[in-house]
Amino acid sequence: MTKPPYRSYNPLVDQMSSFIVMDVLERANQLQRQGIDIVHLEVGEPDFDVPVCVSLAVNQAYAEHRTHYTHSLGDPELREAIAAKYGQEYGVKVDPDQILVTSGSSPAILLTMLLLCQPGSEVILSNPGYACYSNFVLAAGGKPVYVPLSAEDGFQYRIADIRSKISERTAAIFINSPMNPTGTLLSPDFYQELAALDVPVISDEIYHGLIYEGEAHSMLEYSDKAFILNGFSKRYAMTGLRLGYLIAPKAYMPAIQKMGQNFLICASSTAQRAGIAALNDTSDYESRMRATYNERRLYMLERLRQMGFVIPTDPQGAFYIFADARKFTDNSLKFAFDILENAHVGITPGIDFGSEGEGYVRFSYANSLDRIREGLNRLDHYLHQRSLP
Repeated sequence: MTKPPYRSYNPLVDQMSSFIVMDVLERANQLQRQGIDIVHLEVGEPDFDVPVCVSLAVNQAYAEHRTHYTHSLGDPELREAIAAKYGQEYGVKVDPDQILVTSGSSPAILLTMLLLCQPGSEVILSNPGYACYSNFVLAAGGKPVYVPLSAEDGFQYRIADIRSKISERTAAIFINSPMNPTGTLLSPDFYQELAALDVPVISDEIYHGLIYEGEAHSMLEYSDKAFILNGFSKRYAMTGLRLGYLIAPKAYMPAIQKMGQNFLICASSTAQRAGIAALNDTSDYESRMRATYNERRLYMLERLRQMGFVIPTDPQGAFYIFADARKFTDNSLKFAFDILENAHVGITPGIDFGSEGEGYVRFSYANSLDRIREGLNRLDHYLHQRSLP
């Protein structure tokens, strides 16, 4: 290992894990540069183009020279549109001044962690769960505390398990619904029980709008003390525009605004104009996207089960399937890279999502049905060849 050019750096960085799906993607891209065709079922990035109204709004923003700093909390018109959207979809009242607009949802997660954590603070996370949450906690000097989720429970939290992890050091409880990697939704009863714990709840709602079974709920329906993370990357296929936001209790906003001014200045002014268009003029686009994803979801579920993968719970939202691959492997990392190198299909090893994810793999259906069909055909052939004596 090459030594860094200076004597030392923050030791917290060494506690952080790599984001394994990006390792898979980067190797896949390397193979593509060698002329190898790769089917991408690993990365959670919509294959849709942005809505036409979003493209028009970006072009108009440049034409009108809207390329300067916005308010540090975000364009007031965008914050009003976000507040209106939450009122329309969940029946909750959000003051636009409770919203901080960020360059994607990741900065919102980091600022929330910096706000709530002190050295030694604990943040309760699910295992399996989104790979990056724990690293945000570590960056803020906190300690991740994990609640195991089981396939037998449909990868749902048990409120008793959360309660058993709460201590005087608990700074927050992190939830994600629909969940990455399983696509499962949390129930209204769970939200009510969670609100009764009187511990700050951080609710990642980035996959809201991508629901195929059941109904998504916001934590704001059950508590006005929650911290809400959301953005435009998934629902509106605006990944490269980097636009997200944080909704926080009003009492915290002076501190949040101060951090935003220092650490972010503001999100892209042109992306914010695109966000206004997305919120106000994309209902038909969203309906078509959901229908397309659902067609892919149903096809992939059937094919994977035919191949021998066990899927404990059908995803209700997002665009992932979390499949039990223990029939084929006890090392999901090796399995995923072997499939990439030999079948030329990218998938995500379950270990990326925590120790309870080992033995599982995640498939993304954020790709065209033709490419999904090709990828699963290759995977089926790979598994058949692998089983031969």
